[in-house]
Amino acid sequence: MSSAGGGPRLIGVGVGPGDPDLVTVKGVKALRSASVVVVPVMADGGTGRAESTVLHHVSRERIERVVFALNEREDRVRREAAWDAAGERVAELLRARGTVAFATIGDPNVYSTFTYLAQTVGELVPETVVETVPGITAMQDLAARGGAVLTEGTEPLTLVPVTAGVAVLEEALRGPGTVVAYKFGRLAGEVAEALRATGRLEGAVWGSSLGLPEESIRPASALAAELAAGGALPYLSTLIAPARRESRGGKL
Repeated sequence: MSSAGGGPRLIGVGVGPGDPDLVTVKGVKALRSASVVVVPVMADGGTGRAESTVLHHVSRERIERVVFALNEREDRVRREAAWDAAGERVAELLRARGTVAFATIGDPNVYSTFTYLAQTVGELVPETVVETVPGITAMQDLAARGGAVLTEGTEPLTLVPVTAGVAVLEEALRGPGTVVAYKFGRLAGEVAEALRATGRLEGAVWGSSLGLPEESIRPASALAAELAAGGALPYLSTLIAPARRESRGGKL
């Protein structure tokens, strides 16, 4: 949504999966033109991926760190209280500063904290105009870095957050087209088993920390060995299981 009016504006800016070079020109312009740039941080105060990316394009004094319950999954009351407090802080900034950009990893319309923030702020400051600037997603970056083609011809593309359950992922893997799994680090063993059970290991690739010094991109067939060796995958791991393809251009 957008408007030419002079009222408060909340802009959700997708800053990509981590590589600062993957922030779009439009995204950089939105960050630099806003009165203040809000970045989400966890309660422990550590620098998050969105903040690290934004710092390549905006000076630190223009950044406002707001605590979100990004890692709170058990205590619903605590999580909602943290969200309410974050929304109220952003509402204060909108009233005082006019234009606020909220930096979110990936895209603001794909499993983003921005969605919930915009809803809360809309209730607190109803006159706020909400806009979004699209960002490059982890699946696009992983496809480019890992050499995996996401779709060809008439193939469908299914995106599954594994937080919805491994059964949902397995159902998608039994279907046609390419399947992308997000947020599967804590359930990597079950994901590996689902790939084996559905015959989708071949050509599948997983990655984490894309574009960062600690980047890891490996064939999904290496998942079992990684876990057996005591390795742990980051929560924000991404998996691509390409469609079964019998011939080049066969589905055009």
